[in-house]
Amino acid sequence: MINLQSTQFSTQWDTHFLADTAKSVTAYRDAIAIAQNILLKTFANQTQAYSGASPNAIEADLTKMDFLPTFGHDLSQVLEVLGNIVLRHSVNVAHPCCIAHLHCPPLIPALAAELWVNATNQSMDSWDQSPAATLVEQKMVQTLCRLFGYSTGADGIFTSGGTQSNFMGLLLARDRFAKQQLNWQVQQQGLPPEASRFRILCSEVSHFTIRQAAALLGLGEKAIVKVEVDTAYRLCPKALEHQLKRLQAENLWPIALVATAGTTDFGSIDPLLELAACAQRNSLWLHVDAAYGGALQLSDRHQHQLAGIELADSITVDFHKLFYQPISCGAFLLKDHSYFDLIKLHADYLNPEINVDQGIPDLVTKSIQTTRRFDALKLLVSWQTLGRQQFAEMIDTTIDLAQDTAKLIEQDIDLELAHQPMINAVVFRYCTKQKMGKKNLAVSSDQINQAIRAKLLQTGEAVIAQTKIRDRTYLKFTLLNPRMTLTDIRKLLDKIKHLGQILEAV
Repeated sequence: MINLQSTQFSTQWDTHFLADTAKSVTAYRDAIAIAQNILLKTFANQTQAYSGASPNAIEADLTKMDFLPTFGHDLSQVLEVLGNIVLRHSVNVAHPCCIAHLHCPPLIPALAAELWVNATNQSMDSWDQSPAATLVEQKMVQTLCRLFGYSTGADGIFTSGGTQSNFMGLLLARDRFAKQQLNWQVQQQGLPPEASRFRILCSEVSHFTIRQAAALLGLGEKAIVKVEVDTAYRLCPKALEHQLKRLQAENLWPIALVATAGTTDFGSIDPLLELAACAQRNSLWLHVDAAYGGALQLSDRHQHQLAGIELADSITVDFHKLFYQPISCGAFLLKDHSYFDLIKLHADYLNPEINVDQGIPDLVTKSIQTTRRFDALKLLVSWQTLGRQQFAEMIDTTIDLAQDTAKLIEQDIDLELAHQPMINAVVFRYCTKQKMGKKNLAVSSDQINQAIRAKLLQTGEAVIAQTKIRDRTYLKFTLLNPRMTLTDIRKLLDKIKHLGQILEAV
């Protein structure tokens, strides 16, 4: 019998791979130390939200590099050069004034977990590639299902984020409808001839990935029926009923209703209880896109805003937003685990059917990805380190800040608030005066608000977003960072007004 333990492995490449030899361990430790020192030095000197570098400037620096040299260079030299380009010209997501998008500062415990995720390189498709990781993800999914009010029959899978999770929700909705109403197996037979009649309902401010999913599913963007929203940018139940009646009159088939718990622009949360009742009456698959707002479930003060989410057939939740995880990290939750059978496949080399009889778990049967990262570990380490209470406190802090920010804007004659924030997105605009006698009388307030945002990015002082409401340009703060204070907000609003006044005076 061969003793594999006594096998002599080649040591030629020990400095390039993490293994159990002294040379390997030393090389890994040195590499991490070099990367860490350059990173920390960059953060220490990064006093602004962004360097202000233009695309052309960064392009010029990158053009000087040979991206595929014949012979390699010392790692310290490589990282030093790239640090001066990549790190120096990255947005500083930890800076209080980096508040453009749903782009969070990552938790330090999650960054520590990333070391393990990267170094062990577990592939989440089969048991023999990720033994402990498979069970950790299963336990995390069970915990998430309980958190969102699902019963023991629920299941889920970690995903790359909201795009993938929304796609999976509509994929299962499509295939369930085809099977139950048409006795048609999409997985084996492709789209049924009647697929051109399928329709998906969502609010007019729902995430663009709903349209994208419809296109990728072979239904086309025409399958999307946009429903009007109310003054708080929430899907209007009366408008929904009107659209359902119209579809019936036109002999079109609604297969799914998408509710949003936290719209990208406004953080608005659709009336989930009412929409769930409507979905049940009309035999619609209810998918809740809670990529943004799902984290409210951790907060005793704000989880009431998600009342009814437990009635959804499927849920999207992202962890690289208000759960403060490094990108990418999300989950797709399914109320009835049996619907995963609609996409289940077995491969003899990967997850043979005999494994089921033997009780060997695999996660690839529930996913549209084969190879996946062990992202569940990041969230587990973060939960274990901070606990639910601290997560709730951070979330509550950002919501309080958004409400206080809205009050400041309402009290300022130079600013106009677009809506009262439901979570922590604040949309507003600088109000132009456009006095007579100025050279640029024709310059619109939209152009000035656009210019304000661009100027802040060019100087690196702040990274804020812009959006449109009824074809008018507005500015947006996405206040995910609990380290930001109302003092920071006041300074930034003053800067915005100052820039606006300068632009008007040109």
